[in-house]
Amino acid sequence: MPQPPQKSTLAEWFETPKGAYVLAWEQGQYDSAVEDVFGFNALQVGLPEIDFLRANRMLLHMSAGHTAACDVRADPRLLPFATQSVDLVLLPHVLEFSEHPHEILREAERVLMPEGHIVISGFNPMSLWGLKRTVGRRRPQYPWCGDFIGLLRLRDWLKLLGFELNGGKFGCYAPPFGHAKWLKRFAFMEKAGDRWWPIGGGVYVVRAKKRNLGMRLVTPAWRNGNAKVRALAPMARRQAVQGPAVRRNRPALKLIECGTLRPRVARAVPRKPVARDD
Repeated sequence: MPQPPQKSTLAEWFETPKGAYVLAWEQGQYDSAVEDVFGFNALQVGLPEIDFLRANRMLLHMSAGHTAACDVRADPRLLPFATQSVDLVLLPHVLEFSEHPHEILREAERVLMPEGHIVISGFNPMSLWGLKRTVGRRRPQYPWCGDFIGLLRLRDWLKLLGFELNGGKFGCYAPPFGHAKWLKRFAFMEKAGDRWWPIGGGVYVVRAKKRNLGMRLVTPAWRNGNAKVRALAPMARRQAVQGPAVRRNRPALKLIECGTLRPRVARAVPRKPVARDD
């Protein structure tokens, strides 16, 4: 059975049956990931032919990349945007087809606002799609020419840059068949894979939030002139006990009239005369 011709770019590969199968799933995931992100400026790096920002409601949508179809033609490693000026950054299959994925991710972190979001999609090496790339003959066509990045590896990169994952999902569990009818026959694997082997999807889409820890500069008190003069704290002293003062504080004693006590006087007791016998 003849195979469809291979495409030379990733955007052209998305027009093939396999690409359309992946794109349909990714488009739905991007829509749900960006619809609740608010701000002013949203940036999509790469794949300007596909609008992954269609569900976002920001005022300005831009695309940047090497191709002429981008709004801003620039190297993803050196974006011509000010630091902390973008609220949302999308990287659809950019890291795995670049020789410098760390630099691209670091540049995206630079232009992103604090508490801004980044959405990344990529092919999963721990899947049937990754198995075909590993076992099969290495071909220069998309998507097999890329260096698939696992989600655990990507999570470590994001964590080092201060990002926190707050959403993501695997999808496209069907084998990478080249014809649409075979992909439809294995459509049952979507629900089964999502339940029984969720990490075995062919592609993934994750969203992360840029976290900036707040800091407060603590300076010596004498620099800002608000230092308080240190002195010994006064000690509580007990007042000297004084007679009149004590008597004033005490309740008055009530005198009770009693009879006069007289001293007891010893009286002589007369003796009775004793008769003598003469």
